[in-house]
Amino acid sequence: MPYMYILLCNDGTFYTGSTWDLEKRLSEHNAGEGANYTSKRLPVKLIYFEEYSRIEDAFHREKQIQNWSHSKKEALIAGDFEKLMRKSKKDFRK
Repeated sequence: MPYMYILLCNDGTFYTGSTWDLEKRLSEHNAGEGANYTSKRLPVKLIYFEEYSRIEDAFHREKQIQNWSHSKKEALIAGDFEKLMRKSKKDFRK
């Protein structure tokens, strides 16, 4: 099953990705074999994921979330949908 995921990096930043195998991908990231971004910010911790039926949908969601602010990602991770909506409205007004 495809996934979109968010990792918390050692420096407090987030990394967003998509994969078919979440466990394997997390292992690759922590072994320094994932993205260049995460290899410089180890260890990383899986803090959020969504399941999809198609990898294209997971990839689309990854690209959407990559453009979000840190605080908007925090709202998603925390399940704070009111804050997420407020942040989305602010983004829309820009």
